[in-house]
Amino acid sequence: MAHIVIIGNGIAGITTARHIRKRSDHHITVISAETDHFFSRTALMYIYMGHMTYEHTKPYEDHFWSKNRIDLLRAYVNAIDIEKKALSLGDGRTISYDKLVLATGSQSNKFGWPGQDLPGVQGLYSYQDLELLEENTENIQRAVIVGGGLIGIELAEMLATRDIPVTFLIREEWYWDNILPIEEAKLVTRHVYEHGIDLRRSTNLVEILAGDDGRVRGITTDQGEEISCQLVGLTPGVHPNIDLVKDSPVETGRGVLVNDYLETNVPDIYACGDCAEIIVEGEARNRIEQLWYTGRMQGQALGRTICGERTFYERGLWFNSAKFMDIEYQTYGFVPNRPREGDAQFYWEDEGHRHCLKIIYNQSDKVVTGMNVFGIRMSQDVWHRWLKEKRDINFVMTHLPEANFDPEFYKAFEGEIIEAFNRQAGTNLQPSRQPGFFQRLFA
Repeated sequence: MAHIVIIGNGIAGITTARHIRKRSDHHITVISAETDHFFSRTALMYIYMGHMTYEHTKPYEDHFWSKNRIDLLRAYVNAIDIEKKALSLGDGRTISYDKLVLATGSQSNKFGWPGQDLPGVQGLYSYQDLELLEENTENIQRAVIVGGGLIGIELAEMLATRDIPVTFLIREEWYWDNILPIEEAKLVTRHVYEHGIDLRRSTNLVEILAGDDGRVRGITTDQGEEISCQLVGLTPGVHPNIDLVKDSPVETGRGVLVNDYLETNVPDIYACGDCAEIIVEGEARNRIEQLWYTGRMQGQALGRTICGERTFYERGLWFNSAKFMDIEYQTYGFVPNRPREGDAQFYWEDEGHRHCLKIIYNQSDKVVTGMNVFGIRMSQDVWHRWLKEKRDINFVMTHLPEANFDPEFYKAFEGEIIEAFNRQAGTNLQPSRQPGFFQRLFA
């Protein structure tokens, strides 16, 4: 019976532990310095907003771990002795392993701004960041957020629920337009303004200023402006946390380098989740997949591999979902932020500018390759099937009602979407009479 040690208790590390236990009697130890138990990191914002407590974010009861013989160790790992297969812990203890899984997650980006380490300046990634945010937002008059993307919009929403005025600096012309096509980026940008956020576009942080008490008192921008604030949220993305191994024989790039089996160059050491960088042969760039569902899929594959069923990790079709204030977002397949040669696209947006759909398809054979949707919930299973079956745009349009995942009394937009497509494409398509998801569910 081998001793499997997993560093990190996020979705990737915990899924690995669960799937090892399903297939073996190996001794499993999960080490984390963040929290005693696994929790849903994506739910951190709802704790601050008062919708949930920390206990609500734990998918498993505390007794689950002992019942399944998964030992949880609250500790910080200082170093790995690869020759002795041992870990040095922050409290002076040493723990040995037979196989080691690195699931150390991400760290918030910093770019060397003057004053970035002042009290009152922080990121938003860990549970400790959430606790610090409670302290840093007590009785403040204004916050400044630096950097767009999903973490930035979450922090803005969190602060807005406590009536804390927010100035939001993004370097892009439109919100997240380095990821989103221009139409969707403009929709999100308008939505941010509608929520009373002081969004400053094409604006960069220059310096974070200290007050007489040593805490942050304001910032300056490259527009020559000084903005008074008592909190600076740094949210310009995250990077893989490789501090533990960057000076070790374990090879690293942007992340811990692994093959498609999530194996590092060192025998019996693996990596998965946010910290892993999957090597892609040829000219393509290596993949870092910092998503909840890819972390889970990697953990499932790695659990099999460690138990002797060497399993190729295959992500499958790209999927992501998020929320911009109160507009939900889903994407399937590949939707480039700038048009590509050979691609055609259909875009629809409602008159209220809170719902939109973009579909990308090949000009040659009309096969759909990706979609973005805002404000309408779509069925992941349906879209996954359509993309896998290489359905063309006419099929997708006529069957669009089948993908609707919105509850029964939500407004349905499929009729006007198909009408808009008919006007654009010169077709006369009619929606399928097959029922949508909820109609099928309760039939």
